[in-house]
Amino acid sequence: MTEYPLPNFSIDLTGQVALVTGTTSGLGKRFAQVLAACGAKVAITGRRVDRLDALAAELRENGATVEPIALDMRDNDSIMACVEQAEAALGCITLLVNNAGIPDAQRAHKMSNQLIDDVFDTNLRGPYVLSCEIARRLIAAELPGRMVNISSIGAFNYSGQGAALYSITKAGIVRMTEALAVEWSRFNINVNAIAPGAFSSEMMDGMLQRMGDITKAFPRKRIGDPAQMDSTLLYFLSPASDAVTGTCIKIDDGQGPR
Repeated sequence: MTEYPLPNFSIDLTGQVALVTGTTSGLGKRFAQVLAACGAKVAITGRRVDRLDALAAELRENGATVEPIALDMRDNDSIMACVEQAEAALGCITLLVNNAGIPDAQRAHKMSNQLIDDVFDTNLRGPYVLSCEIARRLIAAELPGRMVNISSIGAFNYSGQGAALYSITKAGIVRMTEALAVEWSRFNINVNAIAPGAFSSEMMDGMLQRMGDITKAFPRKRIGDPAQMDSTLLYFLSPASDAVTGTCIKIDDGQGPR
């Protein structure tokens, strides 16, 4: 019988290799910083290479092992090349955070086909392709893994503010989480999701510019700070969540309807 520590919780990720998408700003940058601080080797990815290099320099100054990799989630070849480079530099990826995402910020009937493709590919298709590629490698190596997919509270509530496709893709991320959790449970790969509400990020800055001060409608009259997601992220990526898979935790500070 397995003996567990008391309490059965640790944030020590030493020996783990993490890949985080969309690390050039906001939530993804914070996630990369947190995982590096907990001892993981981290592949940081995104399209803005200058920002990746700056983040890599910051993390290395703090003693982290990090590999900056250009990644376009709309491009299959870019996804495959990213995984190859990350594994060549750091080893088999055992932790994945699918964070990259873009908004539509337009009414559904006014969106161009190119924008529709970009939103689907970045928010849903790309994360699916990346998850499957990393799972294949974990299964071949007979290693356990943890995946955390970043959805949105918008997956559960859409009030017609001009982000219908964003809502649809983020709902798809929740269902992807549930389905892949079942698919890969036998291989000890846990797949979970976080659905943030309004948290400080570049995407949120754009929304505030379009819509004004949305916090007036929130019970606590505030935008969340990415640091408030640290504990949930680490719970899903740590051994403490060993029996938790296919779950989505909403972190919205009580902002939205239930």
